[in-house]
Amino acid sequence: MNRLGKILLIDDSESDNFVHKRLLEKENVAEEIVIKYSGEAALEYLSTLVKAAYPKPDLIFLDINMPGMNGWEFLDHYRDLGIEKKGGIVITMLTTSSSEEDRIKASQNPMINRFENKPLNRERLYDILEKHFPDRFSI
Repeated sequence: MNRLGKILLIDDSESDNFVHKRLLEKENVAEEIVIKYSGEAALEYLSTLVKAAYPKPDLIFLDINMPGMNGWEFLDHYRDLGIEKKGGIVITMLTTSSSEEDRIKASQNPMINRFENKPLNRERLYDILEKHFPDRFSI
């Protein structure tokens, strides 16, 4: 099994980030895990990436309900980033939202590859990895 280069967690919850980072580290699925506590901070991070020194993430876990810029607003701005900053990134919405409206909206957004409820567990993590990175993760 090969690891991903980088996973980006975008969530304002320290406890959720702690749990998710711990799972990712335990499963050893990425060389680097980056945490940003707001949509604004994540956009700033992505917009300053330099391919050689700071490669873009392979996978983003994005929360919907955050103060300031929520997940939907983040996606509106993310869409405007150049392909060199975002190309090929798999986005999974990872949320506590039980809103059917959010689920439908996510399924209709071509930037969102997956919609999952928190907390992420090992089974769902590998389901995501096997589906979107079959060359690196397979059953």
